[in-house]
Amino acid sequence: MATRIEARFAALKAEGRKAFVSYIMAGDPDFATSREIVLGLPAAGVDVIELGVPFTDPMADGPTIQAAGQRALAAGQTLERTLDLVRALRAVDDATPVVLMGYYNPIHSRGVDRFLAEAKAAGVDGLLIVDLPPEEDSELCLPALAAGLDFIRLATPTTDDARLPKVLSNSSGFVYYVSITGITGAAAAQAGDVAPEVARIKAASDLPAVVGFGIRTPEAARDIAAVADGCVVGSAIVSEIAAGRSVAEVLAYVKALAEGAHSA
Repeated sequence: MATRIEARFAALKAEGRKAFVSYIMAGDPDFATSREIVLGLPAAGVDVIELGVPFTDPMADGPTIQAAGQRALAAGQTLERTLDLVRALRAVDDATPVVLMGYYNPIHSRGVDRFLAEAKAAGVDGLLIVDLPPEEDSELCLPALAAGLDFIRLATPTTDDARLPKVLSNSSGFVYYVSITGITGAAAAQAGDVAPEVARIKAASDLPAVVGFGIRTPEAARDIAAVADGCVVGSAIVSEIAAGRSVAEVLAYVKALAEGAHSA
């Protein structure tokens, strides 16, 4: 049986549309607001929801996402409450895929088997764990796949042809291509730089390739989605939340980005 992620990308492909993936930090700025935003994302045109799991020591995140994680932790967000957000979404939406993005430590602390069982039961579809390389697949990747969860990998501009097959091994759902070298929320992504890299990934894998990092406008979402299977926006949305925008304003911004990606 296809996972929700596979089903969503297959449906988009059949419609000739590109995917729009949105990231928000679970529990930012607080649980109630975060819940309202998550529940509003599908209607705003989001095809896949990436939910950040706040962690005290995030190594790959830029200042925007780091600050979001700190706000969430200060407001009492936990891994359990992150799963509560997924449960809340599943009560009203059984189709939109949810990917948990974060670090291995909170999962390891909870216990891999327990976490996977709870995540699956809550309605999580995939994991993107940034600090577990392919060499550590036995830790979480293989058990996750066995539990029916997709395991999504990051490929970057520094992932050379020798490394790429290793990165793609055991990965499923989609490949997340990081368009720029460095941390989240830094420079702007350029479609001209991204296109040949996406082609390289597609030559090595049948998985959809979506591109993230450095996308802030509907025009950029369209341009990047045009050369990939979709695009991801995270820091720009988190910045709107950090600026104290209302839920309606945040969702209106997300909708504009989604329309940009879907127009590609």
